[in-house]
Amino acid sequence: MGVNTPSPARGGGQGGGDNIPSPARGGGQGGGIRILIVDDQALVRAGFRMILDAQPDLEVVGEAADGSTAIDAVRTLRPDVVLMDIRMPGVDGIEATRRLSEAGATSKIVILTTYDLDEYVFDALAAGASGFLLKHVPPEELVRGVRVAASGEALLAPSITKRLIEEFAKHRAPVRAGATDLNTLTDREQEVIRLLARGLSNPEIARELKVGEATVKTHVAHVLDKLGLRDRVQAVIFAYEVGLIKPGTTG
Repeated sequence: MGVNTPSPARGGGQGGGDNIPSPARGGGQGGGIRILIVDDQALVRAGFRMILDAQPDLEVVGEAADGSTAIDAVRTLRPDVVLMDIRMPGVDGIEATRRLSEAGATSKIVILTTYDLDEYVFDALAAGASGFLLKHVPPEELVRGVRVAASGEALLAPSITKRLIEEFAKHRAPVRAGATDLNTLTDREQEVIRLLARGLSNPEIARELKVGEATVKTHVAHVLDKLGLRDRVQAVIFAYEVGLIKPGTTG
């Protein structure tokens, strides 16, 4: 299982064998979003590549067929976004995501799943993924998801992500937060993290709190910084796991 990188019809290619990561075409100039596709099915990778490479601001810089190769590819190619399948032979998508997060990789990892309530998705998000996409989403939704992930808006589909996190959070015992964790947040910041956990977007939070959207962005940034969280998904998981908000609540 290996890595394939974009290169024009290489003569003498090994037809699906292991390929060594190489620089993206064009040397990465252009400032587009660089993407690594990780899936053990060649047809899935080819389909995603065709859709994404057709966009002027997106570039598939590599492919990997298993988690171990994906880790090496991320280190070599430094993509902006990794589309990561969960179920793969050897190192699966959850373990690959965990290892990359622990190593401090800056790539945004988006989990690919067949079902919107895949039993493993919550663990993948907890391991450091920035969101998830269904494999059968329409092409325009795949493109939008990649762009949104690259921009840092981790909750690709707030209502679905909220439902998924609620479904699995209620089966996990809350983790008792250290008093210092929550005490670092102001009352307004705790309001913001509760609204994030309900799946609200920045504009929706702004309307709820009757403040400007720029103010909400500032509060979200402060919450992430104070709690040492990498993105909004981690903030949502934190809120549920420490019992700041209970599954099924709306307030």
